Amino acid sequence: MKHHEAVLFDMDGTLLDTLEDLADSMNEVLAARGFPAHPPAAYKQFVGLGIVRMIEQALPAAAGDDELLQACLDEMNRVYAERWACKTRLYPGIAATLSGLAKRKVPMAIFSNKPHEFTTVMAKHFLADWHFAAVLGARAGYPRKPDPAVALEISGRLAVPPDRFLYVGDTGTDMATARAAGMTAVGVLWGFRDEAELTAGGAQAIIRAPGELPALL
Repeated sequence: MKHHEAVLFDMDGTLLDTLEDLADSMNEVLAARGFPAHPPAAYKQFVGLGIVRMIEQALPAAAGDDELLQACLDEMNRVYAERWACKTRLYPGIAATLSGLAKRKVPMAIFSNKPHEFTTVMAKHFLADWHFAAVLGARAGYPRKPDPAVALEISGRLAVPPDRFLYVGDTGTDMATARAAGMTAVGVLWGFRDEAELTAGGAQAIIRAPGELPALL
C-alpha cells in the first residue's frame, strides 16, 4: 500500500455507535402512526444512505407515499434531536486511535450521509478532543454517498491529493465512495455491516479494531 497523508472517516458505525438512538427514535415515529417497530439490529441495514432512505426502509412497504414520508422525516428530525446523545458512544479503541493520529499530525476529516446539522453537533459533542479539518454531513445541493463529490471537496479543503487519503467506513457505500474518489478504501468490521459487503463494495483493506488503522498510513 502506498504512503498516505490523511484520513477521512465515516461517522455512524465507524467512529460512533449510534444504532440504538437511531432505532429508538425511528421506532417512536413508527409507533405514533400504528406501524410495527423494528429491533435495533434491523437498523444496521436501514442506515448508510441517509435519513430519508432509513425511513423508507423502516416503513411498511405499502405505506410509503410522499406525504407520509415527509411527515415521518419531520418527526424523526424532531425526535432524534432530543435523543441523539442518550445511548450513542465512541466505539472502543477509537479515542486512542484518534489521539495517536493527532500526535503524528495526520490530518483528519469526517464525511457522513447523516444530515449536516446532526453531523456537526455530534462531532462537537463526542469528538471535541480531536481536530478535524472538515466535518461534513448531508447538505442541500450536494450529492450523498456514494457520489464522490464531497470526498473530493474535502480533499481540496485539506490540500491533500485523493490518492493520499485513507477513507475509513463500515458500509459498501463507503467503499464505493472511496473508490470513486480515488482514495484507499478501508472497511471496518466493528460497525453496521459485514466483511462480505465491504469486499463487494471494493474495500482495499479491512480492519477488525481501530488500533490497526495507523499501520495503513
